[in-house]
Amino acid sequence: MLTTAQIDTVVSAALAEDAPWGDLTGQVFLPGTAIATVQLTAREDGVLSGLDAFAAAFRLTDPTVEVDPRTADGDRFTAGDVLATVTGPARAVVQAERIALNLTQRLSGVATLTRRFVDAVQGTGARITDTRKTTPGLRALERHAVRCGGGVNHRFSLSDAVMAKDNHLAVLQQQGLDLTGAIHRARAQLGHTTRLEVEVDRIDQIEPVIAGGIDIIMLDNFSLADLARGVEIVAGRAIIEASGTVTLETVGDIARTGVDVISSGALTHSARHLDLGLDMTVIAGV
Repeated sequence: MLTTAQIDTVVSAALAEDAPWGDLTGQVFLPGTAIATVQLTAREDGVLSGLDAFAAAFRLTDPTVEVDPRTADGDRFTAGDVLATVTGPARAVVQAERIALNLTQRLSGVATLTRRFVDAVQGTGARITDTRKTTPGLRALERHAVRCGGGVNHRFSLSDAVMAKDNHLAVLQQQGLDLTGAIHRARAQLGHTTRLEVEVDRIDQIEPVIAGGIDIIMLDNFSLADLARGVEIVAGRAIIEASGTVTLETVGDIARTGVDVISSGALTHSARHLDLGLDMTVIAGV
């Protein structure tokens, strides 16, 4: 779950970057007594994510600012919907608005793209998951956004699970080590709660990897025909993950091969910011 500490760490750093000594423009143009009300408004359809980060930007700037959410993370919305209302000292509202908006636009973009992937595989049983191709420093928030869009999360970091990829296997081969035996040795060093996944890029690697006693096998950049063949070979002996050049146009066909999980870095690295706006509705107390 996304924690307040994770949110505040990211938002505090962003606020410090944007206004290290305060908002000079707001100080010279806006009276200290001015109270502003703004609305977070959708300018296109989408799925909301980042509302807590949105609120944190104002709270950390001035705790007297009030944020009234009109919807929740994970909800779909349409263009024109008011997603939240913010009221507080005008200087604080204007100072925090760009950080609040940047994060909400970014995270809602990830959630919206994820929902499109999830919708594309509906009825197949395949689950959509993210990868470690996240924005440095924003992984916890972007992973939350994937969940808001109906996806699931892969390992959070290199410390969470064992995942041997092509580079690991290449080193084994160069040293003349047997693949099945190497997996057995790796398994012997792990606790019983730690999962072990191995990536393969050829059909002939599947049986030696399965024989090593893995939990998950990743079929990387397989053709649709080879994915279907791989599902037959594995025959339920491990969870099957498909990965590599997964797009909205291809994900449905990949899911119909019978794989269990489809991972796509595009959910985070290729999501565009959603078009949301903060519109001033009232300014009083000048």
